[in-house]
Amino acid sequence: MDFGTVVPRDRAFDVVDRFVERGGGWLDTANCYSFWVDPSGVGGASERVLGEWLASRSGARDAVRIATKVRQDPLIPHRWPESAEGLSGSAIRAGVAASLDRLGVDSVDLLWAHAEDRSVELEETVRAFGELVAEGAVRRVGAANHASWRVERARTIARSAGLEPWTALQLRHSLVQPRPLTVLPEAGHRLLTPDDLDLAHEEGIAVWAYTPLLHGGYVREDKPFSEPYDHPGTTRALVALGDVARERGATKNQVVLAWLLAQDISPIIGASRVEYVDEAMDAVSLELTAEEVERLSSAR
Repeated sequence: MDFGTVVPRDRAFDVVDRFVERGGGWLDTANCYSFWVDPSGVGGASERVLGEWLASRSGARDAVRIATKVRQDPLIPHRWPESAEGLSGSAIRAGVAASLDRLGVDSVDLLWAHAEDRSVELEETVRAFGELVAEGAVRRVGAANHASWRVERARTIARSAGLEPWTALQLRHSLVQPRPLTVLPEAGHRLLTPDDLDLAHEEGIAVWAYTPLLHGGYVREDKPFSEPYDHPGTTRALVALGDVARERGATKNQVVLAWLLAQDISPIIGASRVEYVDEAMDAVSLELTAEEVERLSSAR
């Protein structure tokens, strides 16, 4: 997310090189990353850095799959959310064209609707996504930060029109959970719910989880959980997490990632350093038992 802004280009290259070296295959970005810290007030830096990385590494495009998102990039610098591009047909097409140009590719493997846009008819959004697949600019489409009923309605519209439906969900999820009905400090974040998982399991939809490590809060005292996580369930979950980590000789971060993977949820790692990549990739081989998964889940 922070490539080209918080994370300088050379370090970003090192991170991606290590990820691919360790067997990583998906690079997930967005056209709006990271407008809130970019002096320009608009997004695009992350995609430009990834495009430069792709151009500088022979065979890189064949080695990775690229996912990006449209919806949130400000059309007027420093004016978000009021100038966010939205999900009209024209906005989607313009956003994808700009993303392909920055990435230096002919197509992306997955295009996300970054968040809902209820100012636009859902049919218009679904048609634009489906047409991009039919035209070859996008290979697959998904919905991030959408309510499950909106996802299913969109899938019904797509099927009725003979268009490609959304086949992936991206939502925020981790072991510890905020208090119900509390508002997260991060604007636009939507939590994974049981309804989302129910839909995904019934329909064979892939689930991706962002912010799985809660900004380092599991392992760093200087990165405490935000106030909505201050409740007894967090305390219980952290005790169980510490127990499992000690028993398995793993870090707490690795156990959290393994817990997600055991549930067929793909965690997205915003690694800013090579050592963080190594820690995360080591979690892939950490296979938790059903008892360990249940112990962690029931402690929350």
